[in-house]
Amino acid sequence: MTENEMDDAPVVTERVPCWRGRAVALAPLDAEDAELMHAWRSDPVAAYEIGFWPRSLTSLRERLERDRDDHDRDDFLVLLPDGTPIGHIALVDQDMVDGTAEVHLMMDPRYRRRSHGSDALDALTDLAFGELPMQRVQAVTHTGNTAALTVLAKAGFVQEGVRRSACLHRGRRLDVAVLSLLRAEWEAQARPRSWEL
Repeated sequence: MTENEMDDAPVVTERVPCWRGRAVALAPLDAEDAELMHAWRSDPVAAYEIGFWPRSLTSLRERLERDRDDHDRDDFLVLLPDGTPIGHIALVDQDMVDGTAEVHLMMDPRYRRRSHGSDALDALTDLAFGELPMQRVQAVTHTGNTAALTVLAKAGFVQEGVRRSACLHRGRRLDVAVLSLLRAEWEAQARPRSWEL
């Protein structure tokens, strides 16, 4: 194996999953995952679709350390059955009184368009509605992010509105789509739940 092939080889972790989807598992994100996250965030497609530029690895490590003590969010690595990390998913801004939260999802570029994102979203919404008192889970992305909009729709999210000219990216104003999945919509989904897998 050449050095370049070693760089492209998936990283297998010894993580213990705490939650399962159909073909993926979720394991708590740790500060040691900063390099992996930094690589994903440095991908130009992700930077464009999500609308950010990568910060320093040190800054990301510090943020992961701070987030670890934040009780209003749950961050997970998305893992294949063999332990290969293929993405990050989070349930953030959890409001237990109102029963609301927002989901963030970022996939390793090598594992996009394989239904892993939808599977991870299904698993996370099972956690939000099956174990937490959520009534509404929201997702936000710019309207040109067709990959994210497709993944969200496949997981049952409904677009409920557009915030016009809501973000600046690469010198252009972009509209932002607001999508949500409500408890009743999740309950109506005809699919096995995470605890049944």
